[in-house]
Amino acid sequence: MTPAEVTIRPVERADLLSVLRIERECFSDPWPYDAFERLIDEPAFLVAERDGAVVGYVVADVTPNAGRDIGHIKDLAVHPDVRGRGIGRALLRAGLGRLRTAGAAVVKLEVREGNDPARSLYATEGFEPVRRAKRYYRDGEDALVLVVDLAEWIHGG
Repeated sequence: MTPAEVTIRPVERADLLSVLRIERECFSDPWPYDAFERLIDEPAFLVAERDGAVVGYVVADVTPNAGRDIGHIKDLAVHPDVRGRGIGRALLRAGLGRLRTAGAAVVKLEVREGNDPARSLYATEGFEPVRRAKRYYRDGEDALVLVVDLAEWIHGG
């Protein structure tokens, strides 16, 4: 499977159980169903679909901030069976594009310090670390807070 074989589209209510299954496969402290349900209308809640099945998703929103609105990538996951094929990158780029359209000037996210594949993806998309959030995750692991300025985002074309 390549990103060309995957469709990135806005989430629909019927996708939420699939999103939840992927969340549970990917994270030791998964979000509950109602968290996704509350975010369903966000501008960058997108799914990656292949042959009618959801294989990944990104959830992001925009917060007004004195003329320089901030996008926040809250969650991004790809089913373990289809990782390493560019789907996460495709979701990230689509999400960033949606956030820019929704008025975000910068986008932030938190990533586990030990999640090297995700950190590498974010770095290649222009995200830079701005601070460490100590014991951010329930298991005590630190998060790195990363930011990208969408005016400088190299893949924003």
